[in-house]
Amino acid sequence: MLASLISATVLGVDGQLVTVEVHISSGLPSYQVVGLPDAAVRESRERVRAALLSSELPWPRNRVTINLAPGGVRKTGAGLDLAVAVGIQIACSSLSADALENTAVLGELGLDGTVRHVPGLLALVHAVVQFGCTRVIVPPADAAEAALIPNVEVLIANNLSQLHRALKGEIAWPDVPAPTEVVNAEDDPIDLAEVRGLAWARRALEVSAAGGHHLLLTGPPGAGKTMLARRISTILPRLTDSEALEVTRVHSVAGRAPGALVRRPPFRSPHHTASVAAIVGGGSGRPTPGEVTLAHNGYLFLDELGEFAPRALEALRQPLEERQVWIARQLHTLCFPADFVLVACSNPCPCGLGAPACSCTEASRARYRRRLSAPLLDRFDLRLAVRAPEPTDGAGESSADVAARVDDAVKRQLDRLDGTRWRRNSHIPAGAAEHFLPLSSDAREAWNIEIESRLLTGRGAARIRQVARTLADLEDQAEIEPTHIAWAALLREDVP
Repeated sequence: MLASLISATVLGVDGQLVTVEVHISSGLPSYQVVGLPDAAVRESRERVRAALLSSELPWPRNRVTINLAPGGVRKTGAGLDLAVAVGIQIACSSLSADALENTAVLGELGLDGTVRHVPGLLALVHAVVQFGCTRVIVPPADAAEAALIPNVEVLIANNLSQLHRALKGEIAWPDVPAPTEVVNAEDDPIDLAEVRGLAWARRALEVSAAGGHHLLLTGPPGAGKTMLARRISTILPRLTDSEALEVTRVHSVAGRAPGALVRRPPFRSPHHTASVAAIVGGGSGRPTPGEVTLAHNGYLFLDELGEFAPRALEALRQPLEERQVWIARQLHTLCFPADFVLVACSNPCPCGLGAPACSCTEASRARYRRRLSAPLLDRFDLRLAVRAPEPTDGAGESSADVAARVDDAVKRQLDRLDGTRWRRNSHIPAGAAEHFLPLSSDAREAWNIEIESRLLTGRGAARIRQVARTLADLEDQAEIEPTHIAWAALLREDVP
């Protein structure tokens, strides 16, 4: 007696298709799982057996062998429980295999037969739909999330007994809740109007939000760096449909999804004691997404940049360039998406005061500067020294006013880059700059002057050109003018 069902497990931030094969043969009662299962999958015997008996469904008193194909891929988590239980029922002739045609089964089982939530369900449903499944059975808690994937019929059951009766046609399937959206996840209302003065820094923040440019703010304590950087989330445009699905899938795998489509770009702010694995991903056992992946299509904010471990900071260099992270393990290599914008704040020295009030020794200042290597600093498109505002400085524009300009600038970029794999000016590589970032003769002369006078690297020259294009988009200018080049160069200071 043999049964075969389609299910899936999480591999990195993607779903890995799994064929669950159940074979029941004569012999002493036993239960064996093969196909590289982890401890949670091996323990399914007790959960599945108790769930079937609690639901008054038959448990075979024979030799039961469960094969999870492909056999060379590690299977993790308890999300295969429901597929195993249904497969046993088909192998016992309690259910017909025709009832599961083109249907994938996902879910964890409780001892009482309850069908429970599965982390990463959005990625799992996407994987089975790519395989060709047109229906998917999921836990009720994940139904709204599964419904975000188009072209698939979502079926739910509260418990194993209800599922058994629905598959036999004895009762109707429960209604599936409509998918919802999470537009703004901010707990505390904040606004750029609360920031007084800091006109230059506010402009840099706007440019960063509009073009996706990495930003570094340096200055003494109390200058307003952190207050300003945290308000970038209030001026960011909503995610596109494809971006929102990517973000929701990543957060679903990490167990952080709100059960709805995330429309606001994520804003992650790890503590400076975070390890390398916490920043870029990895860890023992199954590699998990790090902060750079959780910030995918959003912003990663590193406050007190100079206090982070040098190894953690240097690990950011590759993701900043390639916009993805490769995690190598003995059995496999995983690729995590990491298309994020880095915003960082730092003090000029360990005491934070900077010249001329600094009380640090030259050795301590040199040691503090070595934490931020030249290659890492070169990857910041915008670098600004922030001075504390004057008591007489008034409030600036509100977040709503700035967000309107940012949204218009982003729409211009999306229209210009339509049909390409790039979405922001910061994504455009040097090879495509002449087509997407053209310079007039005057602008090119100004650009060459900045390169020679500032001794810019190739990366630095390209970043000034990208920032100049963003400044032109914010002003609704069709061409990059020499003034845009000059402003872009001024926003890239040689900060201490």
